[in-house]
Parts: sequence; structure tokens; C-alpha cells
Amino acid sequence: MAAVTQQKMDATEARLATLDLPESAPWLAEAREAALTRVRAAGLPGRRDEYWKYTRPDTLVQPEAPTAAVFDHGEEAPVFDTVDRLKVVFVDGVFSSDLSDPLEGEGFTIERLSDVADKDIHWAKDLYGTLETNGQDPVKRPLAALNTAFAYDGVVIRVTGKVSRPVSLIYVHESEASDAMLHHVIKLEEGADFTLLENGPAAARFNKVLEVDVADKAGFHHVRAQGRDHERRAVTHIFGRLGAESTFKSFTLTVNGQMTRNEAILELTGDDAVAHVAGACLGDGDFHHDDTVFITHDAENCESRQVYKKVLRNGATGVFQGKILVKNKAQRTDGYQISQSLLLDDDSQFYAKPELEIYADDVACSHGSTSGAIDDEALFYLRSRGLPEGIATDLLTLAFLAEAVEEIEDEALAEEIVSRLDAWLTRRRKG
Repeated sequence: MAAVTQQKMDATEARLATLDLPESAPWLAEAREAALTRVRAAGLPGRRDEYWKYTRPDTLVQPEAPTAAVFDHGEEAPVFDTVDRLKVVFVDGVFSSDLSDPLEGEGFTIERLSDVADKDIHWAKDLYGTLETNGQDPVKRPLAALNTAFAYDGVVIRVTGKVSRPVSLIYVHESEASDAMLHHVIKLEEGADFTLLENGPAAARFNKVLEVDVADKAGFHHVRAQGRDHERRAVTHIFGRLGAESTFKSFTLTVNGQMTRNEAILELTGDDAVAHVAGACLGDGDFHHDDTVFITHDAENCESRQVYKKVLRNGATGVFQGKILVKNKAQRTDGYQISQSLLLDDDSQFYAKPELEIYADDVACSHGSTSGAIDDEALFYLRSRGLPEGIATDLLTLAFLAEAVEEIEDEALAEEIVSRLDAWLTRRRKG
């Protein structure tokens, strides 16, 4: 064991040797130093770590980022292109003022993290790294701590009202060797309502942290489409804290990418809070996709849903690790978790680890995980009515993904996601 530990520490120090702590105001410098201490104490992840046994973290932790070719999107319009939104663009992890809209809007303030770093007093002092720190217990998440320590850019958003126009974070990948970290902090005041959109491949290797603090009676809505550059690698983390009668809803579409690990860690700390996280992924060939979710119920009469669907073929791999933790005071908890995969050939594989840990006695919690192929009877029914096999298979695939997509409240955004799913299937249609 000592040899393994030393090996992990050596790998951690090799990665840290390539990074420099950004210059920051004292409060932010303190948060960065504390995060660096967490990284060294835990060590960067290896395959022997329980929460990484299905996913090889090698390319996410090695000193230099593996190269990734930039995908040619041709004439395809970017996702969310028809949505009225405030665009904030990062190119290989660096903010682009030329491509972005002015950072201003009604009902919220938005600033760059790099600008906030120079201020001695700022509201983000109480949040930056705080939710990430909370999320390190009981499971260590050293790649998130690495981000807190070293991320130079990102946005900090304070929402004070009901915002009708979404903020859209767009991640552009231009350099085949780019290695990007972004850290975003969002604070919703009581009664506020806000929608965040994200899309784009970001970089050859991408490490992102999103910390969201949702006050009482506030609503946070998040729809994300991860980019199509196939050779990219990414690890993302969402940390959320929910107040009383608040709502947190997040949906992620992932198409392609050699390695993607998405983590969501949510705390329901106020009574009557609602947290929904969902994802749909389509993988073909050299593709590994991992959703790891940890939801903690620490208040009464709260609801959580985890809905994840994966479509895999040509040797693609999917992973789901989801946990619902219900603490002893979280009576009348309603927790639901479902993870399902549709395997379109015999070469693909799906690993699932659903968990419930319950210390309250008045709860309704359920979890389930299934993996299977296209239903032969349903396929026969559609083909008997004149549909070619390829189109029939695509229709059944979209029906399989529907439960996850239905978690998106905004109908226009849901339709946009469905159109992207349909386009991906059409490009790869057989027969």
C-alpha cells in the first residue's frame, strides 16, 4: 500500500509542477492554498480509487494534456444559436471579449473571475471553493480541488431577480494541445430565477468547476451540450447547495469525446427543496462517458431525481455512479434514481453503481439500473409499417432518451436538444 501511495503522490507532484498559482487578493489566495493542500492530502485519482474503478483517470492527471484534433463542424449551426441569450465565450479556456456580449444584464451582475481576483472585498469570498470543499466529504474529489487552486478564468454571477434571458457560456476549442481550467461561481438570492446554458468542446483537456448557491425560493435551470470534438477529454464538477423551497434542475447532452467524466454533488439544506439532474449521451467507438452523482438530503420534504440514459455502440463504454444520502432529519424525502443504457451492438458496455444510504424512517426512495438492446417486437412493429430498419431504430432510440430530455422545463430548449440527438443519429444511420 505504501508503494501505491508513494506512486500516487509522485504523480500528483508531477502534475503540480506544470502549474502556477494565479496571483490573487488575500481571500482568494487563501482559498487557492487551502485547495492545494486538499490536492496534496488526497493525491490525484488513480484506478485503485473506489470512485474511479470504472474510469481510467490517466489522461486527466498526466502532466501534459494529450493532443486533440479540432473538429470541423462544417455548416452545422452551433447549439442554442437561435436562443436569445447573453453570450460569454472562452477560447481554449481564455475569455474572449471580441466574441462575447457585454457582461451586463437586468436582474444579475456578471464578472470575470480574473477581474474579481484583484478585489480585496467581493461577495464571492464566501462562496469560491466553499461548496467544492463541502463536496470532498465523504468522497474525495481532488480534480475539483485542483481546479479551485489553479483556475485563472471563469465567471462569477450574482442573481437578484427573475432573469428572462439566459446566460450562455460557449467553449471554443482552437489549439490541439490546449489544457484549460475554468471555475464559475453563481449565487441566486432569495426568490431569484436564472437559466445557464453551456456548450462547446472547450479544449483538448478540460477541467471545470461550477459552484451554485440557490437561496430560499430561488430557481436555477441549467442545460449543457458538451462539444463534438471527438478526441477531447474532460472532467466537470457541479456543486450545488439548495435553500428552502428552492429548485435546481440540470440537464447534460454529451455527444462524442474520448473521455468525459461529469460529477454532480448537491446538498438539499432547506425544507421543500427540489433537485433534478439528468443526462443523455450518445457514444460511438472510442468513447468513454462517466456520470457520477452524489445527492445529500439534509432537510425535510425534499425531492430529488437522477435520470441518466446512454446509447452506446461500436465498443463505446458508459458508466453511472449515483448515490442518494438521506440524513436522519430528512423526513418525507422523495428520492428517485434511474440509469439505463441502450447497447446497439455486442461490443459496447455499461457499468452502473446505484446506491441508497438512508438514516430517516419516513422516506420514499427508489433506484434502478438496466442495460439492454433495441426491443425486437417494437422494431418489428415499426418495420412492418414500412419504416426502414435505420429509421425505426432511431425512433426507438429517441423514445428511450425521452425521459431524460423531459427533465428540461423550457420546451424550446428541449426541442433543440431533441433535434441535435436526431441529427447525430441521422449522420450514423445504417439502412
